[in-house]
Amino acid sequence: MKYSHSYLVHIQFLGFRFSGWQKQTNAKTVHQMVDKTLGFVFENILYKSIGIGRTDARVSANAYYVQLFTDMLVDEVFFMNSINSNFSSDFKAISIRKVGTDFNIIKASKLKEYHYYFSFGDKNHPFAAPFMTNVDENLNIDLMMKGAKLFEGEHYFHKYCTKPSKATIFKRRIDCCEIVENTILIANFFPEKSYVVKVKGKGFLRYQIRLMVATLFELGKENIDLEFIENSLKENNDRKSLRNIAPASSLQLFAIELDL
Repeated sequence: MKYSHSYLVHIQFLGFRFSGWQKQTNAKTVHQMVDKTLGFVFENILYKSIGIGRTDARVSANAYYVQLFTDMLVDEVFFMNSINSNFSSDFKAISIRKVGTDFNIIKASKLKEYHYYFSFGDKNHPFAAPFMTNVDENLNIDLMMKGAKLFEGEHYFHKYCTKPSKATIFKRRIDCCEIVENTILIANFFPEKSYVVKVKGKGFLRYQIRLMVATLFELGKENIDLEFIENSLKENNDRKSLRNIAPASSLQLFAIELDL
């Protein structure tokens, strides 16, 4: 069906109780909740929504975009009030703007920035569980910071991907990868000191960032060295996916630079 109007909706969501973006038969997903809420906003009006990309189960988004197609001109003030009134507390709409119906949110050029929050040492308060991973061993943060920088640039990420297809492109570029002290996500039940892995790039493989973070944890425990990471990114790596994967709920799609 061809729709006459198209809009770009910026939303935020806490993914802790959802099985990712993509609709599934026997699981509660972000896309299902978005469409259910849009159903209340538009009632009997036809609409279609497309997300900017998939997210894993339990992953949250500070910035996520949905392209909305309708046959009616949307009153943007009414829409914002209505969708936020009907959204559950896990969701918030930030803005809506009109775009051409020829705009393709999937194919549009974009730069994504992900954050992974973690601490180490004493166990965290249980309330921190949806936002931050705790490693119960001491970590060599300085070594991890050096290791994170090794991921920057163009590399072969065969070992940092699960269940690839025959068409999967493993040669990818990471524009920035760094570990800094966390001053972004703050709560009185968080530990006194925590950290964030920041990763920025145009596109990522399935579980890529969580596999990278798990590898950095192993580096911080000094179970592996910097040479291990260097070799894992070479074209002649053994192409076997790494086994350790970091928990999903600490990963957040923090920002998207979208070329409109």
